[in-house]
Amino acid sequence: MLKIIEKNPILVLSIVTILMLLVHLDVPSVTIMEARNFITAREMLQDHNWLLTTMNGEARYEKPPLPTWLSAFSGLIFGINSIFALRLPAALMVLFLGIFLYLLSLKLNLTKLHSFYNALIVITSFYVFAIINEAPWDIYTHGFMLAGIYFLFLILKGKTAIWKNVMLSAFFIGLSILSKGPVSLFAVFLPFLISYGIAFKFKGIETKIFPIIILLILSILIGGWWFVYVRLADPVAFLEIASKETGNWASYNVKPFYYYWSFFTQSGIWTIPALISILYPFMIKRIENKKVYKFSFWWVLIAVILLSIIPEKKPRYLMPVLIPLAINIGIYINYIIQNFKKSISKKETFPVYFNFGLISFIAFSLPIVLIIMLKTDIKNHLFNFIALTIVCILIGINIIKYLRNKNIKVVFYLVVLFMISALGLGLPISQSLNKNLAYKSINSLHLIEDTNSIKTYSIGEITPELLWDYNGILKNIYKKEQLVLPNETSFGLLIMNEDVPKITSELGDQYNLELKETYNLNEGSKMKERLIRQFYIISKK
Repeated sequence: MLKIIEKNPILVLSIVTILMLLVHLDVPSVTIMEARNFITAREMLQDHNWLLTTMNGEARYEKPPLPTWLSAFSGLIFGINSIFALRLPAALMVLFLGIFLYLLSLKLNLTKLHSFYNALIVITSFYVFAIINEAPWDIYTHGFMLAGIYFLFLILKGKTAIWKNVMLSAFFIGLSILSKGPVSLFAVFLPFLISYGIAFKFKGIETKIFPIIILLILSILIGGWWFVYVRLADPVAFLEIASKETGNWASYNVKPFYYYWSFFTQSGIWTIPALISILYPFMIKRIENKKVYKFSFWWVLIAVILLSIIPEKKPRYLMPVLIPLAINIGIYINYIIQNFKKSISKKETFPVYFNFGLISFIAFSLPIVLIIMLKTDIKNHLFNFIALTIVCILIGINIIKYLRNKNIKVVFYLVVLFMISALGLGLPISQSLNKNLAYKSINSLHLIEDTNSIKTYSIGEITPELLWDYNGILKNIYKKEQLVLPNETSFGLLIMNEDVPKITSELGDQYNLELKETYNLNEGSKMKERLIRQFYIISKK
């Protein structure tokens, strides 16, 4: 069985992605970042705003359109209101990332098997797959950048087919820019170049300077044309949005320089191996391919330093660090697989036993934790729970068994299987953890509007999740502390709880206010006020 798996790495990576992500792709709730992308995709199809992109009928140029185009095309095929369809391109980008890390690892002269380890590690690292739900643009920009770097690596190391690789590298780097601007140039491309210089010294670069200059020019043309077009077509909105976005880098979500020092924890189930893999003095003495380790180590370290310089910081911004970190982790995993039975010291065995023993404990504990948390609600997902329990127990037992036999390769595959099982079988069960009796979809507002022949407006910008669920335009009539009332004698108004006293007092003298409904999109016990709106019908006295 293992021989079949290891002989077909691309096929296995595809199956892992399908089982881990695609089977229940529509289960997690739509997040605020996703909603923005999905709304823009929907308005592309409905209003044909393919270049001058919109959200809620207003200009949205904060992000380039490539990810939204891909979501829109998928929605066009499978249904624009299908969460599965809109998430599908981002989920496939996880596989794309895994394949190109596998290919890059091969070009680093790592074995086919070692390269396969690296690819499995990257697609099962927490923030690599979680990012498709939290911030869909990130997986595109960094995935395409890795593909561009792969072909750039071929240029730097090779002597043939240079111009073919220039075109391919420029194409993918351009797609990266067209996905999230220059973000990946700073977070992935620049750290790669610096670490390559440290490890491989840019040998023979003199003959390749001109092709690389052409590559960079083509990348900017492919990735930058949309920015130029929007700047010329809608300069006022473009400059206003650009000013706001650049201002956020220095004033929004500002964190201290050391905020990212726990970056290795973003790899999730690989946290302990990740920590050990960045212990340079420990690792460099034990591994065979020291240049590759030096290259991936500095790639990780420089990426973290560069990201730390930017005042605005969020955990998801660390996702690009997980790409070279997967190579680092793979080097450590490959080392213990090859040496655990023979030459590894007793001190080195402790973190291995601790790490995989901990994962075995988590596997045993997961069904118990679900019973405690869900209680009687577990019956709503009985099949998944029973299947997950059986799989977790078998995985836990076998991890201990093969750990005792010092067969780390099988243990490694069991950890990957645990990740597949936890997401593939456990994700549907998580729906029962998000119970809110006050939940009320705002999509039902259309029925009230049709019954009363009214149009609805919003006080303040409507939250993207609410707007996505509503499936329509909700114009904001309260901007810069000024209320601009519509001409209709009767209309609907959505108001946040905190704004109700202020708005009702302003309208009270001239209008009748009738509270019709409270819409609440919170799905868990934690209430977010931005997901709650009071709906009033307003009519002139």
